[in-house]
Amino acid sequence: MTQRVAIVGGGPAGLTAATYTARAGLETTVFDADEPILARNAHLENVPGFPAGVNARTFLDATREQAERAGADFEEAFVERVESADEGFRVETAESGAFDADFVVAASWPDVSYLDGFDVERIDRGSKTMLDVDEFGRTGVEGLYAAGRIARQYHQAVVAAGHGATTGLTVVEDSDEPYYHDWVAPDGYFSGRGREVPPGCEEIEERERRERERESLERLEALSPADPPTQHPSVDGDDD
Repeated sequence: MTQRVAIVGGGPAGLTAATYTARAGLETTVFDADEPILARNAHLENVPGFPAGVNARTFLDATREQAERAGADFEEAFVERVESADEGFRVETAESGAFDADFVVAASWPDVSYLDGFDVERIDRGSKTMLDVDEFGRTGVEGLYAAGRIARQYHQAVVAAGHGATTGLTVVEDSDEPYYHDWVAPDGYFSGRGREVPPGCEEIEERERRERERESLERLEALSPADPPTQHPSVDGDDD
């Protein structure tokens, strides 16, 4: 039976974690009810691969598409509560009912009230509550993880995404799913040296490499201007 991963939060940390768990073959669902905080950003800087920066919404849309291409599903639902179940966890939502999961990754904005049923160490920072995790995103509860800002990571998009990748790979490791790297190697890279291609890797011929490069460039070229940022709710609106 395929192991199931529930990821709470559709920001950079949650989306990147989902990309890794889904690509490794785990049944991954991202619960994303509210607009990510990153959507308030006017222009996103310091993201590798974007020398002039990138529109924050474009970055979010592209990262979500990447998770979907990897096989992740999405539920536009607010997670009210996560509880222990006979085999893992039960995720209760306001809009879509309940879901069962073997692993849960908390990747939401620092509000952990939906985890009140668990004895996990919390760290209060003013109005925000974060979770204490080890260097790989594990909490003190087996099968429960945290990624990004809720795990006390720096408030930067690329840091959150990187921690999401670390946490996603930790889930894969703990699932015992055979997985090595997300490498795509040229034909013969492993087999030409008498080695088996490791789990999670593949070898491709030059024609396939060119096709994948063509598609990746077309997707970049297809990016279009996104909507303006969402203003912080505490800022007074313009009545005119």
